[in-house]
Amino acid sequence: MKQDQVVREQLVKLLQGNLAYQPIGELLKGIKAEDAGKPIEHLPYTLWKLIEHMRLTLYDILEFCRNPDYKYLNWPEDYWPKENAPADQAALDKSINAILKGVETMVELIQDPANDLYKPLAHGEGQNLFREALLVAEHNAYHIGEIIILRRLLGTWK
Repeated sequence: MKQDQVVREQLVKLLQGNLAYQPIGELLKGIKAEDAGKPIEHLPYTLWKLIEHMRLTLYDILEFCRNPDYKYLNWPEDYWPKENAPADQAALDKSINAILKGVETMVELIQDPANDLYKPLAHGEGQNLFREALLVAEHNAYHIGEIIILRRLLGTWK
C-alpha cells in the first residue's frame, strides 16, 4: 500500500474517532435541548455553546480548504454563539447533524486522491489539507472531551 494512502486512512480514522474514543456521533448522541442550555457553576459555556462552536469552527475550516476566495472570520465573535441554549431540540439536532456531515465532508476531501495533502493552499499562509485535517481532529477531540465532562456534571452521561 502506498504511503500516501496509509496517511489518508489514518487521517480518516482520526477524524471519525474510534481510536482513542468512541465515534463522534456516539459521543454527541442523546443530548437534550433542555440540558444543552443549562449553565454549570464556574464554567463560561454550556453544552450548546460548545456544540455550536464546534460546528462554526469546522465549517470555517472547510470553507478555508475549499474556497480560494475565503474571507477570514473575526475571533472570537464569529466562532462562538451568543445564546447559551438552542432555540429547541430541532436546532440542537441540526447543529449536531451538521458537525457529523462536516466531518464526513473533511473525510471526503482527505480520501480524494486528486487532493494533494501537502500542497500549500494558494490563499493560505503555508497551510495544507493535511494540516487542516489535523486541526479539525484536534479541535473536535478537545471539545468532545469538554462535552463529556459537562454531560457528566449534568448527570446525562453514562
